[in-house]
Amino acid sequence: MAQDLDHLRERLDGIAEELADLAIDRLRAAVEGNEGAAAEERRLTRARRAVEKAAGLLRTEPGD
Repeated sequence: MAQDLDHLRERLDGIAEELADLAIDRLRAAVEGNEGAAAEERRLTRARRAVEKAAGLLRTEPGD
């Protein structure tokens, strides 16, 4: 089971990285004047934080 959780945590870490990359792209678009890109960047950042939180929960041992 620990290996399953480690694998899932690694996948979540990868997803968080992808979300961060997308958020940076949207932030660049917002700086260039693309309306709506800033709101999308904030949404992607919230999603990234949620995924990072889930990955962090899988890092902790039960009973911590």
